[in-house]
Amino acid sequence: MDIFLEAAIAEARKGMAAGGIPIGSVLVIDGQIVGRGHNQRVQKGSAVLHAEMDCLENAGRIKASDYRRATLYSTLSPCDMCSGAVLLYGIPKVVIGENRTFRGPEDYVRSRGVEVVVIDSQECYEIMETFIVCNPNLWNEDIGV
Repeated sequence: MDIFLEAAIAEARKGMAAGGIPIGSVLVIDGQIVGRGHNQRVQKGSAVLHAEMDCLENAGRIKASDYRRATLYSTLSPCDMCSGAVLLYGIPKVVIGENRTFRGPEDYVRSRGVEVVVIDSQECYEIMETFIVCNPNLWNEDIGV
């Protein structure tokens, strides 16, 4: 398995262990992780701290030229908000662990020139599917429905 997807999965598990939604993300530039994050909507009572947004926040201020060399990894297909951040910062590649439990605007992101790679990781799928089955109200509170 890809070491960067493994790092995103570790973030998802970290979020789940803290009582949150198990989605994780890492930002990679030149083969190095420069930001890590996990969904913190529950932990911080936030409307916007999805895994990708938390990851970008934790990466801190980055030059536009650096974003153009970056790859964003996420265990789950990024939603409209997170996909918008990819477009805003000009991140050229997104690697998605799975998109069976939720599919964001992947076709639109591709149409804007972003390379979108779906790994279809069974581990990512099982983490999310189990969470959704066990926590339907929490899942449906945000983007699940």
